[in-house]
Amino acid sequence: LRHADSGQNDEYMTQEEEWDRDLLLDPAWEKQQRKTFTAWCNSHLRKAGTQIENIEEDFRNGLKLMLLLEVISGERLPKPDRGKMRFHKIANVNKALEFITSKGVKLVSIGAEEIVDGNVKMTLGMIWTIILRFAIQDISVEETSAKEGLLLWCQRKTAPYRNVNVQNFHVSWKDGLAFCALIHRHRPDLIDYAKLNKEDALGNLNLAFAVAEKHLDIPQMLDAEAGIACCSRSDKRVCDSTSIHASIFSMSLHQAETAANRICKVLGVNQENEKLMEEYEKLASELLEWIRRTTPWLENRACERTVAEMQRKLEDFRDYRRLHKPPRVQEKCQLEINFNTLQTKLRISNRPAFMPSEGKMVSDIASAWQGLEQVEKGYEEWLLTEIRRLQRVEHLAGKFHQKATSHETWASGKEEFLTQKDYETASLMEIRALLRKHEAFESDLSAHQDRVEQIAAIAQELNELDYHGVAAVNQRCQSICDVWDHIGTLTQKRRESLERTEKLLETVEQLFLEYAKRSAPFNNWMEGAMEDLQDMFIVHSVEEVQSLVAAHEQFKATLPEADGERQAILGILQEVQKIIQSYGIRGNLTNPYSTISPEDILSKWDKVKKLVPQRDSSLQEELARQHANERLRRQFATQANLIGPWIQTRMEEIGRCSLEMGGGLEDQMTQLKQCEHVIVSYKSNIDNLEGDHQLIQESLIFDNKHTNYTMEHIRVGWELLLTTIARTINEIETQILTRDAKGITQQQMNEFRSSFNHFDRKKNGAMDTDDFRACLISMGYDLVGSCIHNTLTHFMACLISMGYDLGEVEFARIMLLVDPNATGVVTFQSFIDFMTRETADTDTADQVVASFRILATDKPYILIDELRRELPCDQAEYCIARMPPYTGPGAVPGALDYTAFSTALYGESDL
Repeated sequence: LRHADSGQNDEYMTQEEEWDRDLLLDPAWEKQQRKTFTAWCNSHLRKAGTQIENIEEDFRNGLKLMLLLEVISGERLPKPDRGKMRFHKIANVNKALEFITSKGVKLVSIGAEEIVDGNVKMTLGMIWTIILRFAIQDISVEETSAKEGLLLWCQRKTAPYRNVNVQNFHVSWKDGLAFCALIHRHRPDLIDYAKLNKEDALGNLNLAFAVAEKHLDIPQMLDAEAGIACCSRSDKRVCDSTSIHASIFSMSLHQAETAANRICKVLGVNQENEKLMEEYEKLASELLEWIRRTTPWLENRACERTVAEMQRKLEDFRDYRRLHKPPRVQEKCQLEINFNTLQTKLRISNRPAFMPSEGKMVSDIASAWQGLEQVEKGYEEWLLTEIRRLQRVEHLAGKFHQKATSHETWASGKEEFLTQKDYETASLMEIRALLRKHEAFESDLSAHQDRVEQIAAIAQELNELDYHGVAAVNQRCQSICDVWDHIGTLTQKRRESLERTEKLLETVEQLFLEYAKRSAPFNNWMEGAMEDLQDMFIVHSVEEVQSLVAAHEQFKATLPEADGERQAILGILQEVQKIIQSYGIRGNLTNPYSTISPEDILSKWDKVKKLVPQRDSSLQEELARQHANERLRRQFATQANLIGPWIQTRMEEIGRCSLEMGGGLEDQMTQLKQCEHVIVSYKSNIDNLEGDHQLIQESLIFDNKHTNYTMEHIRVGWELLLTTIARTINEIETQILTRDAKGITQQQMNEFRSSFNHFDRKKNGAMDTDDFRACLISMGYDLVGSCIHNTLTHFMACLISMGYDLGEVEFARIMLLVDPNATGVVTFQSFIDFMTRETADTDTADQVVASFRILATDKPYILIDELRRELPCDQAEYCIARMPPYTGPGAVPGALDYTAFSTALYGESDL
């Protein structure tokens, strides 16, 4: 045999050289070849329910020859002619010979007429050619030729066995141990190799041939005696029968091993995918459970009573944002990446897409996460609003109680004063004094009107702000108002009484009256000044403090004028004293018109002068605090104004990388990994900004005019940046996985990416159908001559130009592949899948069924023992647990249906 490499048109030695004319004249040799080839042909024809008895007679009409070729090739030949005339037979044989020639085999000197005429030499030569092409040629080990590869495989399988040294396909098989070693290597349960005797060649050969025919469905094409005789002869051609028998014998076992390896590979893919599905379900459940537990906490809007308690809630929220949420962000991103990777692995291995449990889709997780962030944002706004409200409430409550206490002190004893009957026994001078005194009291009463109104206004605001102690405030306010109304009534009644007696009492001390009139407003002014100087203030900016400082400076500017008034009032009393002394008036020197003594005026004036510098100090302290807050604002703004644009720049770089990257996918991955490293290294700047933000919140700073970036903006941008770089890297990993699994070269992948980016006009990772057509034209598909009127016609013309013969059903199938949701656009992943799907070297359900059929020795079912014998332990148990029982014709106890199992692997059944 001269046999060229299978990749070079499969040229064979001419049958004249292979089948020596003189040798075929040997009747014994011709008889042995007929027997050998007849047994080989029948081993395949039995699968079609027929066989031959005479090799040169039964192939003359061409019918069984065409049937043999269909069985061993798995392909359909043209319909045979059913006539019995000679030209019908020649036509059928020609169809068979044309099929052999179409497989790259050159038939020299073999014609249909010789086969129809029963030419033994040509018939045997044709069968030998068929064996070479369809039985031995497809076996290749380490890129050797078919026969050499099979010999190398036999050497490796028999290497561990004693007394076996396979160097060829004739003498090395003489003692039968090589046949027994191959059987024992694959089925140790059929032969006890340790008990075999090298000297008993006849027994070894008979044992091997009998076991192979009974248990392995390998036909016995050679008697043991003839095999010993042939293997003993030195002429290689004389040993061709032994060579064929050894080749077919070894090939059957090799095919069984290959089938087992294919099944192991398919089951391994399924086991790995199921593990990824379980991990996804677990991670999704944990993340959704965390969101479910966290959301009620953020939805709770129960307000605390004090600022300190609300600030503790704010601190808990900061811990949540800083410590608890970031790991969950990473889990969410990793979950999306794992889901995309799993779907890609399922798609490239022809498995059905993974559908998570109800409520655990990526979209469900994204929706739950969006709800969490919405509640989270509202929670933080509520906290800050409540803190502002409680600050205002506490300030107003303190101010209310201060003013209320001052007013109640003033009102104390006023009822007794207004209800006394001193005027009944008073003299005229005393009556006049009482009247003037009452006028001074009314002046004082009028001055307190604003204070009472202020107290009522503060109480009303506390009611509107929902102050927790509003009941006590309302009660106290009502009491003050009631007393105020009662005092007003009593004041009016006393005036009426005094006026009735005024006609009787005309004498009055004018100076005492003037003192009373001037001292009362001045005293009220001093009390108001003391209240203002001690008034609490709450500000949020330097400008507000400076406004208070300016107002205080204006107040200090009025002090000289007030001091002049004070001296003038005290001068009135000095004038009275002079008059008394000058005119020798005796009697009570107490001013009957006023309760305000000079000592009161001096004491209050001294207190006002002491409060002024205290007010200066408190305002300067507040001004310093506001300056410190301003520095914190500027410090945060400086960092935020750098970090915000930096994040935006990185996002734009990643966007350009996904559209403009050149070179290999590994180079692109390296570039993206470097970009990811830069981003991760920048995390310290985000942490520093978080520290500045925490200082701002601790200082209760609520606004910042120096920047448009808030910490929330930075956090959202940072999380989006991390998610984007991770998704982009995952896309490249998916392309690498697709490229390796689909057999796409790097040059093809670059060409696909370049063409796709050029026609992705919106730069959003998808083309509409018109752009897809233009992309295909740019890659060499001739679509110009097509009559295109709509986007579906565009794509149909593209497919026709690529060699697809499309009917309505087939076109609908392809459109479902590239655009399953009927969106009218084609994504890059769909584009890659379409360009590689039809030529990809992937496993199919039919291939897995064929592999199981080999292990089951052509039975429509397989037994548990056969699975455990042919497959690794874990994969055998995997099949046993999932294969349904076989219930078809010829079923035996324990039979399993490998056909239903195989189609279920690829989503083609309801199993």
